[in-house]
Amino acid sequence: MLLIYGFGPPAAAQSSPEWPIIELRQYTLRPAARDVLIDLFEAKFVESQEDVGMKIAGTFRDLDRPDRFVWLRAFNDMPSRAEALNSFYSGPVWKAHGKAAAATMIDSSNVLLLRVTRPQSGLALTGTRPPQGATTEPRALIVVNIYSFERAVDSAFVELFERAAVPELNAAGIPVLATYATETAANNYPPLPIRTDCVFVWFTRFADRADYDSRMTALRSSARWNNVAARLRSTLKSAPDVLLLQPTPRSLLGG
Repeated sequence: MLLIYGFGPPAAAQSSPEWPIIELRQYTLRPAARDVLIDLFEAKFVESQEDVGMKIAGTFRDLDRPDRFVWLRAFNDMPSRAEALNSFYSGPVWKAHGKAAAATMIDSSNVLLLRVTRPQSGLALTGTRPPQGATTEPRALIVVNIYSFERAVDSAFVELFERAAVPELNAAGIPVLATYATETAANNYPPLPIRTDCVFVWFTRFADRADYDSRMTALRSSARWNNVAARLRSTLKSAPDVLLLQPTPRSLLGG
């Protein structure tokens, strides 16, 4: 298991040591089903999961994939994950509404189980969630960068990212909100599959899509950043996967 202590947190991080484990869940949905699932999820599956010990960290539309619903579910540790998932999926809310949710989906197995790279590198999940019935669509854009490796992420890569990449990103006004790597403990809730990929994942936030386009254009014109990016890419097994995510009305992250 990757646990990196001793490196300072990214300058923009504002996290707490709670909720060090997250699931990054990407669902492929049936045509025109995304809004149906979002409405059902925000009405029935937020508080009901948090009541049994989880944190629904964020819910999103993938801007590049109209059939994709992305969400983040956080846990305090692996034993409590198993207990919370068992409680929810055997409980009354899922029994009442699970079939309706499943009917919107083509695939729900694209799931990464992640752990913070060190105690203070996780997402800040201390804000106030909009209430049930909220309809205002946040303008913010959450960007998730997924770096894939042939083997488990090591401390040398994390150090390279923090010492070389983070300063360049900060200089461009692109804050690194959090960093995670694959949780290598066994999946302790087998009814829900997870991917076994070795990944490093970092999160950032932009005011909106225009802000993203502007800042990324400037970043890509930076020779210093291009040098750093090339060093990072040289260690990966494939090109980074970048998710451009628009928060839904009740998303805690990005709302």
